[in-house]
Amino acid sequence: MSVSPAAEINTGIVPVLTDSKSHSTSSIGKYVEKETVQEVAEDEDDESIGVIEKAEDVAIQVSQQPRLPSITFRSIFLGFGLSAFSAVTTIYTFKVQKASVSQLFCLIIAYVLGTAMHTVMPSHGYWRYLNPGPFNLKEHTAIVIMSSTASNVATGMEIIAALDLFYDLRLHACIAVFQIFATQMLGYGIAGVLRTFLVYPTYAFYPNYISIVNLLQSLHWRGALNAKKRRFFWIIFAAIFFWEWIPQYPFPLLTAISIICMADNGRHEFVRNLFGGGSSNEGIGLLSVSTSWTLITQGTPLVWPLQTRNTWSNFRKGSSDVPFLVGMWLGYIVLTSCYYSNVFNGRNLPWMSTSLFSEDGETYNQTAVITPDYKLNATAIATVGLPRYTTTYAISQMCYNLSLGAAVTYLFLWHWPELRAAFGGLRFLKRGHADIDDPHYKEMQKYPEVPQWVYAALFLVSIAVGIGCSYAGPHGTVLMPAWSIIYFTFFSAIISVVLGFITATTGFNISIKYAIQIMAAFIHPGQPIPVMYANLYGNSTSFQTLYLLQDLKLGQYTKLPPRITFATQMAGSLVGAIFNYTMMKTIVSNNRAVLKDPIGTRVWSGWIVQQYNSASIAMGALGKDLFAFGKPYWLIPFAMFLGLFIPLPFWLVWKFSDPKSRLAKFMKYLNLPIILLYIGWLPYSVNGQWTSCMIIGVYSQWWLRTRRPKWFAKYNYILSAALDGGSQVILFILSFAVFGASGNSIAFPYWCVENSYSFNLNLTMIVLSKIGGVRTLT
Repeated sequence: MSVSPAAEINTGIVPVLTDSKSHSTSSIGKYVEKETVQEVAEDEDDESIGVIEKAEDVAIQVSQQPRLPSITFRSIFLGFGLSAFSAVTTIYTFKVQKASVSQLFCLIIAYVLGTAMHTVMPSHGYWRYLNPGPFNLKEHTAIVIMSSTASNVATGMEIIAALDLFYDLRLHACIAVFQIFATQMLGYGIAGVLRTFLVYPTYAFYPNYISIVNLLQSLHWRGALNAKKRRFFWIIFAAIFFWEWIPQYPFPLLTAISIICMADNGRHEFVRNLFGGGSSNEGIGLLSVSTSWTLITQGTPLVWPLQTRNTWSNFRKGSSDVPFLVGMWLGYIVLTSCYYSNVFNGRNLPWMSTSLFSEDGETYNQTAVITPDYKLNATAIATVGLPRYTTTYAISQMCYNLSLGAAVTYLFLWHWPELRAAFGGLRFLKRGHADIDDPHYKEMQKYPEVPQWVYAALFLVSIAVGIGCSYAGPHGTVLMPAWSIIYFTFFSAIISVVLGFITATTGFNISIKYAIQIMAAFIHPGQPIPVMYANLYGNSTSFQTLYLLQDLKLGQYTKLPPRITFATQMAGSLVGAIFNYTMMKTIVSNNRAVLKDPIGTRVWSGWIVQQYNSASIAMGALGKDLFAFGKPYWLIPFAMFLGLFIPLPFWLVWKFSDPKSRLAKFMKYLNLPIILLYIGWLPYSVNGQWTSCMIIGVYSQWWLRTRRPKWFAKYNYILSAALDGGSQVILFILSFAVFGASGNSIAFPYWCVENSYSFNLNLTMIVLSKIGGVRTLT
């Protein structure tokens, strides 16, 4: 293994080579800061997870691994089993906060179960085919990819749910499953073309996967999950399992605790809107603290590297965490000021909701303006009036579109050399990649690749299946014409280049769903259902492309053969499509009224599927009346073009400043697309967890990482996996046992809920009185 001097100079990182205890032929490059080298040498076991300050440094690590089996009985059994469990993510689509089964939990539990299977099962005779040796890294990676794929709820399922809830259009089960699966496969076909640009090169390092790679390596190369750590995992798993039911069921006020709201006692709307966040669409949660890990884990506070988040060093290192925080704090200011300034004339509407409203603030009567053949009834508009968005939802859509426009300019201004290197001479279409000097990629060349024609065939077949499903709607309804499917699919392929590059280099995803819906509104005027379906081929396809690209990179890091990565991804998608649809039908059938309610409850909310319905009516049926220039919401589509110019002043300052100055570095690493995206991040569902995320993130990624590095290296990621797993298992049980996912909702005794509120209120007043020096309460 060799490291170029330039790499050491540029990163300030030095290599520490250690021989693998598991494979004598392996050499692992571990990168730590210079001042920690002595500590690592003295206690290697405590640093089993390498400290990597710049995530792309992981690309310098090269492992020479033997040809370990990846497709075994263990990997197939655990892969399908965990994929089925991960598919319960469908529940979160209809909860107050969207989530997914933690990839970290799947990783740890797969290791525990895989190791147990190796220990328990015989390995002699014919048994050796079922138990070929110790549970290895490649089996493990295949399971992780398959289960995480199944946990990614397809947009197709959400669209099918919206058709069922708001249009009473119920697709045949086979048509629905094929529709979901085909739209995912379209993304995989596009990903095959983009591998040269977004998988093979070193700059495409996918920061979100660095902790996954490090943990996988440490488990199999260093035996990091010993008996003591496994015991720690199960203790934490059990503790959060028995705790999480308390804020979820008997004491829901513990979901989000706002001292300011409780002191105000509901007297002022402004206080609830700004500081509330415990119920669906209650508020944006400023300074609200959550005790529910199900909510807290949405910010992945134990996983995302903090890198002293609030200091100047973030900008010197190019951390994308600072733009995330800057955008969210700006969101508190922008959303509140716009609402109370009556921007978009939404002051008399609810503070937060993704539904549509009429002029009097009631839920918009969409059935009155839609004909039986699902087109606009123009004569009814004069009576019913035009629909309206809440101010916060309109601002959010505008910010998402600003972010998309800024992302395009940001890519060309700051990353033109990479674009030119990748696309010059159309090299990305060629099979040979000799000009890619990435150590991981060179190691992967010993494995046969998936041929380009396979990706092309998958792409074409998926389009054909998608078109066929669209023409097989209930009652002969054509859900979307063939030419439109082809157009949006190719548009998605082009925009995937921009989105993929941002994800590959920063770890953040830029949403294009509102841009797609606006485009569809002008292509299909007066037709709500094609506008809704445009999300499948314009939005969902691009994100499925990113999922496969990330998994291909994970396979490249762990040396999983590309064909195995591809096969496990497809298998996970198929399992996910079947289970997603099955669970969706069960939940929608048993909770229709709540899911159609604009506000929702603490338990169930239809805010995700309501977005698609709102877009189908506002943009699909009434796009020209609402979004054309000079109309009430014309700024929302125009924001895409405005966003193109936002990065220019910052780039000009950088261009004409001293390259070594702090100002120039600040301009270069101020990631405007991320800041703009997170300004519009908050006006959805529950927001009581973000302060807790920040506190836990600082404690874990700064205090523990710097003050207790040995404990951090041993237990931090195991702690995160145990908390995620225990909380997700109990929520799954509660959803079907008492929350009504199976049709039998059991409310907790009302007197206990009232007592819990009184207890929390009295406790809050006591604390406030002590802080203020007041001896008595009235």
